Amino acid sequence: MTRKAVVFGAGGIGAALVHALAASGAYDAIHAGQRDPCADWPAAVVPFAFDLAQEDTIARAAQAIGGPVDLVIVASGVLSDPARDIAPEKSFQAIDAGAMAHVLAINTIGPALIAKHMLPLLPRDRPSVFAALSARVGSLGDNRLGGWHSYRASKVALNMLLANFAIEMARSHPQAVIVGLHPGTVATRLSEPFRGSVRAGQLFAPERAAEQLLGVIERLGPQDSGGVFAWDGQRLAW
Repeated sequence: MTRKAVVFGAGGIGAALVHALAASGAYDAIHAGQRDPCADWPAAVVPFAFDLAQEDTIARAAQAIGGPVDLVIVASGVLSDPARDIAPEKSFQAIDAGAMAHVLAINTIGPALIAKHMLPLLPRDRPSVFAALSARVGSLGDNRLGGWHSYRASKVALNMLLANFAIEMARSHPQAVIVGLHPGTVATRLSEPFRGSVRAGQLFAPERAAEQLLGVIERLGPQDSGGVFAWDGQRLAW
């Protein structure tokens, strides 16, 4: 039986996930997707190009990868983008329609389109996982500070979509697990401007974050489908 894993967004945490999956030896092929594919991967890694804002590139990637696929991880996302003048809002007065639309396009609509084309490739006769990186700030129950309106909204919307997908997939793929994953604060470009308040020991290297997330994935079962889980295995209330 050939086992196949796919990572959409193979930079930062995604790159660490690709390397960890390759090192595990558990998969015959690991497909690593980026806007501009990198060729410097281990032998088992197959690079491919995709653009979250272009559904046709996602569709072509899914067709080229083919099924069955045992593991899909969506590791893409945006929190700030100086080039687009996008930053987490400290007040509702800072909300900008264009910036919010871009954050939702990358953090919510993009993963939904990946699900549209990749969920049909999950096997019906054995366990499989579709996971997307979410965030604790997307938890309604954990929101005590407010702010970060676009990012929070994009992640809570993503969580709802994952719950929807889990319900739908359970009818045809009873062993499939559809989840969100909160990696914690990871030392990547996404978190770099916002690390000042991170407590000692709570800033993870990408390699450690990848190890922790894959450990969580290994412990998941169909009963967990539709949930959002933190790096330590805690199920988040959202």
